[in-house]
Amino acid sequence: MSLTAASAPPPSIDVSVTGLRNMKGQVLVCLTTNRKAFPDCSKDKASVKMAVKAADAARFKVAAPGAGTYAIAVVHDENSNNKMDTAIFLPKEGFGFSRNPTITVGPPSFKSASFAVTGDTSQSIKMKYML
Repeated sequence: MSLTAASAPPPSIDVSVTGLRNMKGQVLVCLTTNRKAFPDCSKDKASVKMAVKAADAARFKVAAPGAGTYAIAVVHDENSNNKMDTAIFLPKEGFGFSRNPTITVGPPSFKSASFAVTGDTSQSIKMKYML
């Protein structure tokens, strides 16, 4: 009888989101290794996309596909329409990024928001609101 080693489960990222202005709607989460697809995962088929109820966003887990360099973008989708609403190019809903990079004009670079995943890890993300 031979025993085969079980493959290790994929790493998980323990995410905590702080600074939500209310508990309405959901938080849209995008986890990607693709710098060209950051912060909008729509162009990355390998990205991990999920929605978390705003009331549950203080702490949740995201399963990473494997080890690598990732970045996370989150949007507080207050009206649950599955997109970020804007007004004259400014986001009307809150947003945040892994490593909480400084936001000037437009989203941060993948490099400023990226972090290495070699095993289970955690990220704390502070929400920002422009309007």
